[in-house]
Amino acid sequence: MSRAPFIVFVYPYIKAGENEFEYALLKSSERGIWEAVAGGGEGNETLLEAATRETFEETGIRSESPFIQLDTVAPVPVTRFRDSYLWGDDVYVIPIHYFGVLADRRQILLSQEHAEYRWLKYRDAYELLKFDDDKIALWELDRRLRGLGPRD
Repeated sequence: MSRAPFIVFVYPYIKAGENEFEYALLKSSERGIWEAVAGGGEGNETLLEAATRETFEETGIRSESPFIQLDTVAPVPVTRFRDSYLWGDDVYVIPIHYFGVLADRRQILLSQEHAEYRWLKYRDAYELLKFDDDKIALWELDRRLRGLGPRD
């Protein structure tokens, strides 16, 4: 199946008290950085289909779990992908689309792509993330979950 020209990142979260949440970050086996569930679309998948598939493959969280598509979208140069030639010479940048997913349990079944995972409060998760776009998406998810507007 061919790779679609988009990426999805998904932050699993769990309720951790009154209006408090924890977020699961996964440590990449290959790059050693903390990140959300991440992967590319396949074939004619929609964004949500790619997000649910990648989440299940990397964590065992089922597709029936409630997903939230975020407004955050980040550009990535195609040169970061070894199969970018499949998209032709007219595609320079592909988007990362961000989601959150409510986990029904704390146990995560890691794929070989990740060495470990941690459930973290927002501030701790934010500090572990390397890229600003990932931090913005986590900020958006946390604000939405806590019922806060962008300027509250």
